[in-house]
Amino acid sequence: MVEIIRDNSDDKVAAWLYPRLATAAGATDGRVPLCLPGGSTPRPILQALAGAPLDWRRFAIWPGDDRCVPVDHPASNAGMIETALGIVGAEVVPLAEGLVPPHFALTWLGMGEDGHVASLFPNTDPQPDDPQPIRRLTPDPLPANAPFDRLTLTLPALLNTDAVLLVIRGAEKLALFQDAVDGRIDLPITRLLRAAAQRGVPVTCLA
Repeated sequence: MVEIIRDNSDDKVAAWLYPRLATAAGATDGRVPLCLPGGSTPRPILQALAGAPLDWRRFAIWPGDDRCVPVDHPASNAGMIETALGIVGAEVVPLAEGLVPPHFALTWLGMGEDGHVASLFPNTDPQPDDPQPIRRLTPDPLPANAPFDRLTLTLPALLNTDAVLLVIRGAEKLALFQDAVDGRIDLPITRLLRAAAQRGVPVTCLA
């Protein structure tokens, strides 16, 4: 099931997230694993969430993908998340080959104009039955603003979750997402949505 909810500001996205994170924290005495995106779109939303009345010490944050750079590099997704949420006590887990991701309470993803999710670009041919949870990949072409190899969770790792959230900005991206929902294209986002449906993982798109 895919639900598309339109006209969401950063504050509205944060307001959508807050009760769901609070519920996830209330459902366990242990850490609450979350998969969160990097990049510029999530930053103001994470900053808004940092001020929410949540005990962030209860949360372990995994980036869905990252550039192969040190955490203190400006291009690091783990570093961006650490800047936003580490200050309030969240544990941020930098990606590394060989790690085994947990079952997430929520997987939050963005989507590129080419239909990529995390760092599963079209040239990487992502598969829903990938035996590896984390892969090192080289986007082709390399984005000019971030010309680095990537570490990324694979489709099975991203979908080992209670729910998927996509935050999509812009009419062109939203149209491409709708094409993926309708199965008119075969891109990484299409494969993610198809695999989510097969696994019974609900998907919400806030646009």
